[in-house]
Amino acid sequence: MENSQTESNRENNGGFSSPVDSEHKATKLRIQSVAAPHMRAFHLSWISFFACFVSTFAAPPLIPLIRDNLDLTSTDIGNAGVAAVSGAVFARIVMGTLCDLFGPRVASAALMLLTTPAVYCSALANSPASFLLVRFFTGFSLSTFVSTQYWMSSMFSAPVVGTANGVAAGWGNLGGGATQLIMPYVFTLIHHIGATKFTAWRIAFFVPAVFQTLSAYSVFFLGQDLPDGDFAKLQKSGDKHKDKFSQVFYQAITNYRGWILALTYGYCFGVELTVDNIIAQYFYDRFHVNLHTAGIIAASFGLANLFSRPLGGYVSDVMATRYGMRGRLWTLFLVQILGGCLCVLLGRLGSLSTSVTVMLVFSVFVQASCGLTYGVVPFVSRRSLGVISGLIGGGGNVGAVLTQVVFFRGSRFKTETGITLMGVTIICCTLPMMFIYFPQWGGLFWGPSSKGITEENYYMSEWSKEEQEQGFHKASLKFANNSKGERGKRVASAPTPLEGTPESYGHV
Repeated sequence: MENSQTESNRENNGGFSSPVDSEHKATKLRIQSVAAPHMRAFHLSWISFFACFVSTFAAPPLIPLIRDNLDLTSTDIGNAGVAAVSGAVFARIVMGTLCDLFGPRVASAALMLLTTPAVYCSALANSPASFLLVRFFTGFSLSTFVSTQYWMSSMFSAPVVGTANGVAAGWGNLGGGATQLIMPYVFTLIHHIGATKFTAWRIAFFVPAVFQTLSAYSVFFLGQDLPDGDFAKLQKSGDKHKDKFSQVFYQAITNYRGWILALTYGYCFGVELTVDNIIAQYFYDRFHVNLHTAGIIAASFGLANLFSRPLGGYVSDVMATRYGMRGRLWTLFLVQILGGCLCVLLGRLGSLSTSVTVMLVFSVFVQASCGLTYGVVPFVSRRSLGVISGLIGGGGNVGAVLTQVVFFRGSRFKTETGITLMGVTIICCTLPMMFIYFPQWGGLFWGPSSKGITEENYYMSEWSKEEQEQGFHKASLKFANNSKGERGKRVASAPTPLEGTPESYGHV
Protein backbone atom coordinates (compact mmCIF):
# COMPACT_ATOMS: atom_id res chain seq x y z
CA MET A 1 0.00 0.00 0.00
CA GLU A 2 2.80 2.42 0.95
CA ASN A 3 4.71 1.61 -2.24
CA SER A 4 1.66 2.32 -4.42
CA GLN A 5 1.09 5.60 -2.57
CA THR A 6 4.74 6.58 -3.15
CA GLU A 7 4.46 5.77 -6.86
CA SER A 8 1.26 7.81 -7.07
CA ASN A 9 2.98 10.79 -5.42
CA ARG A 10 5.88 10.53 -7.87
CA GLU A 11 3.50 10.59 -10.82
CA ASN A 12 1.72 13.65 -9.45
CA ASN A 13 5.08 15.39 -8.87
CA GLY A 14 6.43 14.80 -12.37
CA GLY A 15 8.48 11.76 -11.36
CA PHE A 16 10.05 13.42 -8.29
CA SER A 17 9.62 12.25 -4.72
CA SER A 18 8.95 15.85 -3.56
CA PRO A 19 6.34 18.33 -4.82
CA VAL A 20 8.01 20.68 -7.32
CA ASP A 21 7.46 24.01 -9.11
CA SER A 22 7.79 24.82 -12.82
CA GLU A 23 11.62 24.63 -12.56
CA HIS A 24 11.31 21.22 -10.87
CA LYS A 25 12.63 22.72 -7.64
CA ALA A 26 11.23 21.14 -4.49
CA THR A 27 8.59 23.22 -2.72
CA LYS A 28 9.00 21.30 0.56
CA LEU A 29 12.07 20.40 2.62
CA ARG A 30 11.70 16.83 3.91
CA ILE A 31 14.78 16.44 6.10
CA GLN A 32 14.03 12.82 6.98
CA SER A 33 14.23 11.84 3.29
CA VAL A 34 17.37 10.95 1.31
CA ALA A 35 15.56 10.61 -2.03
CA ALA A 36 17.29 11.79 -5.19
CA PRO A 37 17.75 14.39 -6.45
CA HIS A 38 16.61 17.09 -4.03
CA MET A 39 17.10 15.57 -0.60
CA ARG A 40 20.17 13.58 -1.57
CA ALA A 41 21.79 16.83 -2.71
CA PHE A 42 20.72 18.44 0.57
CA HIS A 43 22.39 15.81 2.75
CA LEU A 44 25.52 15.53 0.61
CA SER A 45 25.98 19.30 0.66
CA TRP A 46 25.81 19.80 4.41
CA ILE A 47 27.87 16.70 5.26
CA SER A 48 30.66 17.71 2.84
CA PHE A 49 30.67 21.28 4.17
CA PHE A 50 30.70 19.89 7.73
CA ALA A 51 33.78 17.84 6.84
CA CYS A 52 35.57 20.93 5.52
CA PHE A 53 34.78 22.87 8.69
CA VAL A 54 36.15 20.04 10.82
CA SER A 55 39.37 20.06 8.79
CA THR A 56 39.82 23.84 8.82
CA PHE A 57 39.25 24.23 12.54
CA ALA A 58 40.90 21.02 13.71
CA ALA A 59 43.93 22.99 14.92
CA PRO A 60 42.47 25.62 17.33
CA PRO A 61 41.35 23.18 20.09
CA LEU A 62 44.87 21.68 20.06
CA ILE A 63 46.68 25.04 19.98
CA PRO A 64 48.03 24.79 23.56
CA LEU A 65 49.82 21.55 22.52
CA ILE A 66 50.87 22.72 19.06
CA ARG A 67 52.09 26.02 20.55
CA ASP A 68 54.44 24.20 22.92
CA ASN A 69 55.62 21.72 20.29
CA LEU A 70 56.39 24.29 17.57
CA ASP A 71 57.33 27.20 19.87
CA LEU A 72 54.58 29.40 18.47
CA THR A 73 54.23 32.99 19.64
CA SER A 74 50.90 34.76 19.97
CA THR A 75 51.66 36.49 16.66
CA ASP A 76 52.33 33.13 14.99
CA ILE A 77 49.01 31.80 16.25
CA GLY A 78 47.19 34.92 15.09
CA ASN A 79 48.79 34.76 11.65
CA ALA A 80 47.85 31.10 11.27
CA GLY A 81 44.26 31.90 12.24
CA VAL A 82 44.14 34.64 9.63
CA ALA A 83 45.69 32.33 7.04
CA ALA A 84 43.02 29.68 7.67
CA VAL A 85 40.23 32.00 6.56
CA SER A 86 42.04 34.26 4.08
CA GLY A 87 42.62 31.62 1.40
CA ALA A 88 38.90 31.28 0.81
CA VAL A 89 38.38 34.99 0.11
CA PHE A 90 39.04 34.78 -3.62
CA ALA A 91 38.50 31.02 -3.75
CA ARG A 92 34.82 31.56 -2.93
CA ILE A 93 34.39 33.90 -5.89
CA VAL A 94 36.16 31.37 -8.11
CA MET A 95 33.97 28.62 -6.69
CA GLY A 96 30.85 30.62 -7.51
CA THR A 97 32.01 31.05 -11.09
CA LEU A 98 32.75 27.33 -11.39
CA CYS A 99 29.28 26.51 -10.08
CA ASP A 100 27.71 28.78 -12.72
CA LEU A 101 29.75 27.20 -15.50
CA PHE A 102 30.23 23.54 -14.47
CA GLY A 103 27.79 22.84 -11.65
CA PRO A 104 28.09 22.49 -7.86
CA ARG A 105 28.80 18.75 -7.82
CA VAL A 106 32.05 18.82 -9.80
CA ALA A 107 33.18 22.12 -8.26
CA SER A 108 32.65 20.92 -4.68
CA ALA A 109 34.22 17.47 -5.10
CA ALA A 110 37.25 18.87 -6.94
CA LEU A 111 37.99 21.49 -4.29
CA MET A 112 37.74 19.00 -1.42
CA LEU A 113 40.13 16.60 -3.13
CA LEU A 114 42.58 19.39 -3.92
CA THR A 115 42.70 20.60 -0.31
CA THR A 116 42.75 17.21 1.43
CA PRO A 117 46.56 16.84 1.10
CA ALA A 118 47.00 19.97 3.21
CA VAL A 119 45.00 18.34 6.03
CA TYR A 120 47.23 15.26 5.94
CA CYS A 121 50.32 17.48 5.87
CA SER A 122 49.22 19.20 9.09
CA ALA A 123 50.73 16.19 10.83
CA LEU A 124 54.12 17.10 9.35
CA ALA A 125 54.23 20.76 10.43
CA ASN A 126 57.53 21.45 12.23
CA SER A 127 57.79 25.24 12.30
CA PRO A 128 55.58 28.35 12.53
CA ALA A 129 55.89 28.82 8.75
CA SER A 130 54.84 25.27 7.86
CA PHE A 131 51.96 25.42 10.35
CA LEU A 132 50.74 28.64 8.74
CA LEU A 133 50.94 27.12 5.25
CA VAL A 134 48.92 24.01 6.05
CA ARG A 135 46.23 26.11 7.72
CA PHE A 136 46.18 28.45 4.72
CA PHE A 137 45.69 25.71 2.14
CA THR A 138 43.25 23.76 4.30
CA GLY A 139 41.14 26.92 4.61
CA PHE A 140 40.47 26.91 0.86
CA SER A 141 38.06 24.04 1.52
CA LEU A 142 35.63 26.47 3.20
CA SER A 143 34.75 27.64 -0.30
CA THR A 144 32.49 24.58 -0.49
CA PHE A 145 30.05 26.84 1.32
CA VAL A 146 29.36 28.49 -2.04
CA SER A 147 28.61 25.22 -3.78
CA THR A 148 26.37 24.26 -0.85
CA GLN A 149 24.29 27.43 -1.18
CA TYR A 150 24.25 27.25 -4.98
CA TRP A 151 23.13 23.62 -4.84
CA MET A 152 20.30 24.37 -2.41
CA SER A 153 19.17 27.41 -4.40
CA SER A 154 19.10 25.20 -7.51
CA MET A 155 17.13 22.41 -5.84
CA PHE A 156 14.58 24.26 -3.68
CA SER A 157 11.87 26.75 -4.60
CA ALA A 158 11.41 30.31 -3.29
CA PRO A 159 9.02 29.45 -0.39
CA VAL A 160 11.60 27.13 1.24
CA VAL A 161 14.94 28.23 -0.22
CA GLY A 162 15.84 30.27 2.87
CA THR A 163 15.19 27.28 5.11
CA ALA A 164 17.10 24.90 2.83
CA ASN A 165 20.08 27.25 2.64
CA GLY A 166 19.97 27.88 6.38
CA VAL A 167 19.79 24.23 7.42
CA ALA A 168 22.45 23.03 4.96
CA ALA A 169 24.90 25.80 5.84
CA GLY A 170 24.05 25.68 9.55
CA TRP A 171 24.61 21.97 9.86
CA GLY A 172 27.79 22.36 7.84
CA ASN A 173 29.02 25.15 10.11
CA LEU A 174 28.29 22.78 12.96
CA GLY A 175 31.64 21.24 12.09
CA GLY A 176 33.34 24.30 13.58
CA GLY A 177 31.87 23.39 16.95
CA ALA A 178 32.07 19.63 16.57
CA THR A 179 35.80 19.74 15.88
CA GLN A 180 36.31 21.54 19.21
CA LEU A 181 35.02 18.34 20.83
CA ILE A 182 36.32 15.78 18.36
CA MET A 183 39.99 16.76 18.22
CA PRO A 184 40.70 16.87 21.99
CA TYR A 185 39.08 13.45 22.43
CA VAL A 186 40.86 11.96 19.43
CA PHE A 187 44.12 13.34 20.83
CA THR A 188 43.40 11.91 24.28
CA LEU A 189 42.57 8.48 22.84
CA ILE A 190 45.78 8.34 20.81
CA HIS A 191 47.81 9.62 23.76
CA HIS A 192 46.37 6.96 26.08
CA ILE A 193 47.18 4.24 23.54
CA GLY A 194 50.82 5.09 23.98
CA ALA A 195 51.82 7.96 21.72
CA THR A 196 53.59 10.95 23.22
CA LYS A 197 51.53 14.12 23.33
CA PHE A 198 53.58 15.76 20.58
CA THR A 199 53.03 12.72 18.35
CA ALA A 200 49.38 12.24 19.29
CA TRP A 201 48.23 15.65 18.05
CA ARG A 202 49.84 14.94 14.68
CA ILE A 203 48.16 11.56 14.24
CA ALA A 204 44.83 13.14 15.19
CA PHE A 205 44.79 15.13 11.94
CA PHE A 206 44.29 11.94 9.93
CA VAL A 207 40.69 11.76 11.20
CA PRO A 208 39.45 14.98 9.51
CA ALA A 209 41.60 14.24 6.44
CA VAL A 210 39.97 10.84 5.81
CA PHE A 211 36.51 12.25 6.51
CA GLN A 212 37.00 15.01 3.93
CA THR A 213 38.28 12.55 1.32
CA LEU A 214 35.27 10.25 1.70
CA SER A 215 32.90 13.23 1.54
CA ALA A 216 34.42 14.40 -1.75
CA TYR A 217 33.93 11.05 -3.46
CA SER A 218 30.35 10.82 -2.14
CA VAL A 219 29.45 14.21 -3.63
CA PHE A 220 30.94 13.33 -7.00
CA PHE A 221 29.48 9.86 -7.41
CA LEU A 222 26.14 10.20 -5.61
CA GLY A 223 25.15 13.82 -6.27
CA GLN A 224 23.31 15.55 -9.13
CA ASP A 225 23.68 19.22 -10.11
CA LEU A 226 20.08 20.12 -10.94
CA PRO A 227 16.68 18.48 -10.53
CA ASP A 228 16.75 17.45 -14.21
CA GLY A 229 20.32 16.17 -14.31
CA ASP A 230 23.99 17.19 -14.35
CA PHE A 231 25.29 20.34 -16.03
CA ALA A 232 27.38 18.53 -18.63
CA LYS A 233 24.58 16.24 -19.82
CA LEU A 234 21.98 19.02 -19.92
CA GLN A 235 24.32 21.32 -21.85
CA LYS A 236 25.19 18.54 -24.28
CA SER A 237 21.52 17.78 -24.94
CA GLY A 238 20.71 21.47 -25.38
CA ASP A 239 18.36 21.59 -22.37
CA LYS A 240 20.62 24.08 -20.60
CA HIS A 241 22.36 27.11 -22.06
CA LYS A 242 26.15 27.08 -21.62
CA ASP A 243 26.71 30.61 -20.37
CA LYS A 244 29.68 32.88 -21.01
CA PHE A 245 31.98 33.67 -18.10
CA SER A 246 32.26 37.34 -19.09
CA GLN A 247 28.51 37.88 -18.96
CA VAL A 248 27.99 35.91 -15.76
CA PHE A 249 30.78 37.83 -14.03
CA TYR A 250 29.67 41.22 -15.35
CA GLN A 251 26.08 40.81 -14.19
CA ALA A 252 27.33 39.88 -10.71
CA ILE A 253 29.84 42.67 -10.12
CA THR A 254 27.51 45.38 -11.42
CA ASN A 255 24.73 44.42 -8.99
CA TYR A 256 25.38 46.66 -5.96
CA ARG A 257 23.14 44.57 -3.70
CA GLY A 258 25.72 41.81 -3.76
CA TRP A 259 28.45 44.17 -2.53
CA ILE A 260 26.38 45.44 0.39
CA LEU A 261 25.46 41.90 1.43
CA ALA A 262 29.15 40.94 1.16
CA LEU A 263 29.94 43.67 3.69
CA THR A 264 27.18 42.71 6.11
CA TYR A 265 27.98 39.00 5.77
CA GLY A 266 31.57 39.83 6.65
CA TYR A 267 30.31 40.73 10.09
CA CYS A 268 28.09 37.77 10.78
CA PHE A 269 29.82 34.78 9.18
CA GLY A 270 33.20 36.54 9.41
CA VAL A 271 32.62 36.99 13.13
CA GLU A 272 31.65 33.34 13.46
CA LEU A 273 34.94 32.27 11.85
CA THR A 274 36.85 34.63 14.11
CA VAL A 275 35.21 33.27 17.25
CA ASP A 276 35.90 29.68 16.11
CA ASN A 277 39.58 30.62 15.96
CA ILE A 278 39.95 32.50 19.24
CA ILE A 279 37.31 31.37 21.70
CA ALA A 280 38.94 28.19 23.08
CA GLN A 281 42.24 29.96 23.75
CA TYR A 282 40.34 32.96 25.20
CA PHE A 283 38.59 30.90 27.88
CA TYR A 284 41.74 28.82 28.48
CA ASP A 285 43.90 31.89 29.09
CA ARG A 286 41.48 34.32 30.72
CA PHE A 287 39.46 32.04 32.98
CA HIS A 288 42.17 29.36 33.46
CA VAL A 289 39.96 26.41 32.55
CA ASN A 290 41.61 23.19 31.34
CA LEU A 291 41.92 22.17 27.70
CA HIS A 292 38.84 19.93 27.65
CA THR A 293 36.64 22.53 29.36
CA ALA A 294 37.81 25.24 26.98
CA GLY A 295 37.03 22.90 24.08
CA ILE A 296 33.52 22.20 25.37
CA ILE A 297 32.79 25.91 25.83
CA ALA A 298 34.12 26.70 22.37
CA ALA A 299 32.19 23.80 20.87
CA SER A 300 28.94 25.12 22.31
CA PHE A 301 29.34 28.26 20.18
CA GLY A 302 29.67 26.31 16.94
CA LEU A 303 27.17 23.63 17.88
CA ALA A 304 24.45 26.27 18.12
CA ASN A 305 24.46 26.04 14.31
CA LEU A 306 22.37 22.91 14.74
CA PHE A 307 19.35 25.18 15.07
CA SER A 308 20.39 28.87 14.94
CA ARG A 309 21.35 29.28 11.28
CA PRO A 310 18.48 27.02 10.13
CA LEU A 311 16.20 29.14 12.33
CA GLY A 312 17.40 32.25 10.51
CA GLY A 313 16.58 30.72 7.13
CA TYR A 314 13.19 29.51 8.34
CA VAL A 315 12.27 32.88 9.84
CA SER A 316 13.31 34.54 6.56
CA ASP A 317 10.85 32.34 4.63
CA VAL A 318 8.08 32.92 7.17
CA MET A 319 8.53 36.69 7.08
CA ALA A 320 8.58 36.62 3.28
CA THR A 321 5.24 34.80 3.23
CA ARG A 322 3.62 37.67 5.09
CA TYR A 323 5.76 40.71 4.33
CA GLY A 324 7.70 39.70 1.22
CA MET A 325 11.31 40.67 0.58
CA ARG A 326 10.99 43.65 2.91
CA GLY A 327 10.24 41.21 5.73
CA ARG A 328 13.42 39.27 4.94
CA LEU A 329 15.50 42.47 4.95
CA TRP A 330 14.06 43.91 8.16
CA THR A 331 14.53 40.68 10.08
CA LEU A 332 18.16 40.39 8.97
CA PHE A 333 18.84 44.02 9.88
CA LEU A 334 17.41 43.80 13.41
CA VAL A 335 18.88 40.39 14.29
CA GLN A 336 22.38 41.37 13.19
CA ILE A 337 22.25 44.69 15.10
CA LEU A 338 21.22 42.82 18.27
CA GLY A 339 24.05 40.32 17.69
CA GLY A 340 26.52 43.21 17.62
CA CYS A 341 25.19 44.52 20.94
CA LEU A 342 25.62 41.09 22.54
CA CYS A 343 29.18 40.88 21.22
CA VAL A 344 30.00 44.23 22.86
CA LEU A 345 28.59 42.91 26.14
CA LEU A 346 30.54 39.63 25.91
CA GLY A 347 33.86 41.48 25.80
CA ARG A 348 33.03 43.48 28.92
CA LEU A 349 32.15 40.56 31.21
CA GLY A 350 34.60 39.13 33.73
CA SER A 351 32.59 36.20 35.09
CA LEU A 352 33.02 32.75 33.55
CA SER A 353 29.38 31.67 33.92
CA THR A 354 27.97 34.97 32.65
CA SER A 355 30.43 35.04 29.74
CA VAL A 356 29.40 31.54 28.67
CA THR A 357 25.71 32.47 28.89
CA VAL A 358 26.09 35.64 26.82
CA MET A 359 28.32 33.80 24.33
CA LEU A 360 25.58 31.22 23.77
CA VAL A 361 22.90 33.87 23.17
CA PHE A 362 25.31 35.80 20.92
CA SER A 363 25.98 32.65 18.91
CA VAL A 364 22.27 32.28 18.14
CA PHE A 365 21.99 35.84 16.84
CA VAL A 366 25.17 35.90 14.78
CA GLN A 367 24.47 32.51 13.20
CA ALA A 368 20.81 33.32 12.58
CA SER A 369 22.04 36.42 10.73
CA CYS A 370 23.98 34.14 8.39
CA GLY A 371 20.85 32.13 7.64
CA LEU A 372 18.82 35.30 7.14
CA THR A 373 21.43 36.64 4.69
CA TYR A 374 21.15 33.60 2.45
CA GLY A 375 17.39 33.91 2.55
CA VAL A 376 17.93 37.08 0.49
CA VAL A 377 20.88 36.01 -1.69
CA PRO A 378 19.01 33.69 -4.14
CA PHE A 379 16.90 36.65 -5.29
CA VAL A 380 19.73 39.09 -6.00
CA SER A 381 20.52 37.50 -9.38
CA ARG A 382 19.26 34.47 -11.29
CA ARG A 383 21.83 34.43 -14.08
CA SER A 384 24.85 35.01 -11.81
CA LEU A 385 23.69 33.12 -8.72
CA GLY A 386 27.03 31.36 -8.28
CA VAL A 387 29.23 34.44 -8.53
CA ILE A 388 26.89 36.44 -6.29
CA SER A 389 26.92 33.61 -3.72
CA GLY A 390 30.72 33.48 -3.96
CA LEU A 391 31.11 37.23 -3.68
CA ILE A 392 28.97 37.40 -0.56
CA GLY A 393 30.55 34.27 0.89
CA GLY A 394 33.99 35.74 0.19
CA GLY A 395 32.88 38.84 2.07
CA GLY A 396 32.48 36.60 5.11
CA ASN A 397 36.10 35.56 4.87
CA VAL A 398 37.28 39.13 4.28
CA GLY A 399 35.47 40.15 7.46
CA ALA A 400 37.15 37.32 9.36
CA VAL A 401 40.60 38.27 8.05
CA LEU A 402 40.24 41.97 8.82
CA THR A 403 38.78 41.33 12.26
CA GLN A 404 41.56 38.96 13.27
CA VAL A 405 44.32 41.15 11.83
CA VAL A 406 43.04 44.32 13.50
CA PHE A 407 41.75 43.01 16.83
CA PHE A 408 43.31 39.61 17.59
CA ARG A 409 46.81 39.44 16.12
CA GLY A 410 49.73 40.14 18.43
CA SER A 411 49.32 42.09 21.67
CA ARG A 412 47.83 45.36 20.42
CA PHE A 413 44.51 44.63 22.16
CA LYS A 414 43.58 42.28 24.95
CA THR A 415 41.27 39.58 23.61
CA GLU A 416 38.31 40.86 25.61
CA THR A 417 38.84 44.37 24.21
CA GLY A 418 39.03 42.92 20.71
CA ILE A 419 35.69 41.16 21.24
CA THR A 420 34.05 44.43 22.32
CA LEU A 421 35.43 46.32 19.32
CA MET A 422 34.30 43.48 17.06
CA GLY A 423 30.74 44.04 18.34
CA VAL A 424 30.91 47.75 17.53
CA THR A 425 32.11 46.87 14.02
CA ILE A 426 29.16 44.49 13.54
CA ILE A 427 26.71 47.29 14.27
CA CYS A 428 28.44 49.79 11.99
CA CYS A 429 28.76 47.38 9.05
CA THR A 430 25.10 46.37 9.25
CA LEU A 431 23.82 49.93 8.68
CA PRO A 432 24.45 49.96 4.87
CA MET A 433 21.62 47.45 4.53
CA MET A 434 19.39 50.52 4.45
CA PHE A 435 20.46 51.05 0.84
CA ILE A 436 19.42 47.61 -0.49
CA TYR A 437 16.42 48.11 -2.72
CA PHE A 438 14.58 45.77 -5.10
CA PRO A 439 12.41 47.90 -7.44
CA GLN A 440 9.81 45.15 -7.72
CA TRP A 441 9.60 44.55 -3.95
CA GLY A 442 11.08 47.54 -2.09
CA GLY A 443 13.66 47.88 0.69
CA LEU A 444 13.86 48.68 4.41
CA PHE A 445 12.27 52.12 4.23
CA TRP A 446 10.74 52.27 0.75
CA GLY A 447 8.05 50.25 -0.99
CA PRO A 448 8.18 48.90 -4.56
CA SER A 449 8.79 51.27 -7.46
CA SER A 450 5.83 53.27 -8.72
CA LYS A 451 6.99 52.57 -12.29
CA GLY A 452 5.35 49.15 -12.24
CA ILE A 453 8.60 47.17 -12.44
CA THR A 454 7.92 43.42 -12.10
CA GLU A 455 9.93 40.30 -11.40
CA GLU A 456 10.12 39.71 -15.16
CA ASN A 457 11.61 43.18 -15.67
CA TYR A 458 14.23 42.64 -12.99
CA TYR A 459 15.48 39.21 -14.04
CA MET A 460 15.18 39.77 -17.79
CA SER A 461 17.48 42.79 -17.44
CA GLU A 462 20.36 40.32 -17.07
CA TRP A 463 19.92 39.16 -20.68
CA SER A 464 20.46 41.11 -23.88
CA LYS A 465 17.81 41.30 -26.58
CA GLU A 466 19.85 38.94 -28.78
CA GLU A 467 20.13 36.38 -25.97
CA GLN A 468 16.42 36.56 -25.33
CA GLU A 469 15.67 36.02 -29.02
CA GLN A 470 17.67 32.78 -28.79
CA GLY A 471 15.68 31.68 -25.75
CA PHE A 472 18.56 31.73 -23.25
CA HIS A 473 16.43 33.64 -20.73
CA LYS A 474 13.69 31.04 -20.28
CA ALA A 475 15.01 29.68 -16.97
CA SER A 476 15.12 33.24 -15.60
CA LEU A 477 11.54 33.76 -16.71
CA LYS A 478 10.41 30.69 -14.79
CA PHE A 479 12.35 31.88 -11.75
CA ALA A 480 10.73 35.32 -11.98
CA ASN A 481 7.28 33.73 -11.96
CA ASN A 482 8.16 31.51 -9.00
CA SER A 483 9.54 34.54 -7.09
CA LYS A 484 6.27 36.47 -7.01
CA GLY A 485 5.71 35.27 -3.46
CA GLU A 486 8.35 37.86 -2.46
CA ARG A 487 5.61 40.46 -2.86
CA GLY A 488 4.15 39.15 0.39
CA LYS A 489 0.48 39.91 0.79
CA ARG A 490 0.60 42.04 -2.36
CA VAL A 491 0.93 38.93 -4.54
CA ALA A 492 -2.61 39.19 -5.88
CA SER A 493 -2.45 42.90 -6.70
CA ALA A 494 1.13 43.39 -7.88
CA PRO A 495 1.53 44.74 -11.42
CA THR A 496 2.15 42.48 -14.38
CA PRO A 497 3.61 43.41 -17.79
CA LEU A 498 0.98 45.07 -19.96
CA GLU A 499 2.48 43.70 -23.17
CA GLY A 500 3.47 40.22 -22.04
CA THR A 501 7.01 39.20 -21.17
CA PRO A 502 9.42 42.10 -21.75
CA GLU A 503 12.10 41.56 -24.36
CA SER A 504 14.92 43.70 -23.00
CA TYR A 505 15.50 46.09 -20.16
CA GLY A 506 18.43 48.01 -18.76
CA HIS A 507 19.96 46.96 -15.46
CA VAL A 508 17.49 47.74 -12.68
